[in-house]
Amino acid sequence: MQKYRNTVNGELAEPAESHQIFNPANGDLLGLAPISTEDEVERAVGAARAAQPAWAQRSDKERAGITASIAKVLEEHSEYLADLITREQGKPLSGPGSRFEMQACVGWTQVPASLSLPPEVVYEDDGRKDTLYRVPLGVVAAIAPWNWPLMIAIWQIIPAIRMGNTVVLKPSEYTPIATLEMVRLINQVLPPGVLNTVTGDGRIGSKLTRHPDIDKIMFTGSEATGRRIIEASANNLAPITLELGGNDAAIVLPGTNADAIAEGLFWGAFLNMGQTCACIKRLYVHDDDYEAVMSSLGEIASQMTIGDGTDESILIGPLQNQMQYDKVRELIADARANQCDVREFGQTPAKGYFLPVTLVGNINDGQRLVDEEQFGPALPIVRYRDVDEAVVSANRLPAALGASVWANDPAIAAETAGRLEAGTIWINQHGAIHPMVPFGGNKASGYGCEFGLEGLKAVTQARVISVKK
Repeated sequence: MQKYRNTVNGELAEPAESHQIFNPANGDLLGLAPISTEDEVERAVGAARAAQPAWAQRSDKERAGITASIAKVLEEHSEYLADLITREQGKPLSGPGSRFEMQACVGWTQVPASLSLPPEVVYEDDGRKDTLYRVPLGVVAAIAPWNWPLMIAIWQIIPAIRMGNTVVLKPSEYTPIATLEMVRLINQVLPPGVLNTVTGDGRIGSKLTRHPDIDKIMFTGSEATGRRIIEASANNLAPITLELGGNDAAIVLPGTNADAIAEGLFWGAFLNMGQTCACIKRLYVHDDDYEAVMSSLGEIASQMTIGDGTDESILIGPLQNQMQYDKVRELIADARANQCDVREFGQTPAKGYFLPVTLVGNINDGQRLVDEEQFGPALPIVRYRDVDEAVVSANRLPAALGASVWANDPAIAAETAGRLEAGTIWINQHGAIHPMVPFGGNKASGYGCEFGLEGLKAVTQARVISVKK
């Protein structure tokens, strides 16, 4: 059985202890992942601290070139890593699955490689000249989740090292293997110590985020863990970028052609089996359009085959872990107990964490499947009578990562979109992120910004040099 290792200071570290990682589609043992000790966290942070000054002193052009080389490494090993993602995380190889995730890894590396933050003269007159420089923060602690393990790790790693920081990454204990392999490959083109990993549960995450030599924290995950990270940052005063998930609302405006938007709604909700922070988690549909939307979504769902994503014909795979599987089943059972209109589609395999694609209608605000982020393939469809009512419903929960409005005429949708409280509001699409477009949450969905120039600024500090003439 293959034993995977952390990378520290450019070398593979022999673990003192390992744990087994299983394929969520069939229960097969995938490999042994390391469990870091607190001493190993110290070594990883120490390696990053030692490497950071020399990395920051390299020219911007040189760091951009090395970042571009990382994109080439990811592209060359894309199929190998995609296969690991499918076997470890569960998302299918095909469609918006593991190959799609690897394409995103490449793209979100190429774009930062092409960007820069040159010095900016912010003020000048006859007596003075003030120039703003963007300088690295130092050592970044990056904590990635299990739903898009490589893509979100890249979102954290690449801007940080592009701007002269070094990184200690902790992947989720549920999905460490593919991430460790990606980091091992990336280190082929990086100087030792620039990118390091530690692995384990929340105890290791806490040790990392509380460490006095951490200068920035980047975290994607639950609100509860995010709050603990905020508390931990008091120990080192590290600024934080938090993406804490969402319970995204989508509003279909009255009279919208259901067939025209059904595919966008379906994948907006069921991308990665619903295990995506910026998925549609609540769908608001006018009374007059309810049956049409349910029928159009049901027609697509009925065409989906559910199974092991290593079969390239499969587009719907398992949930990633027992905890999430049990949670979604519980929320669906609660909806049934409340006489909701539960419609299930697709035969599920006997083994693995599989659930049918589930549409839940005749459900209301206040019920668990609406108010709690399900993070799985069960979509509540809430009827409304007027648009003002739908906007109030969409804004009533503390989560505010994304939202969307769907209409025959996008210009009509824009007015409603402007009234929604979310970091990103899409029109006739949902979850359509781009490496040049800033992305972040509002309210309980976190704070800070990723992607594009704003994402580069988030991993730097402003430094002004003021010259008297």
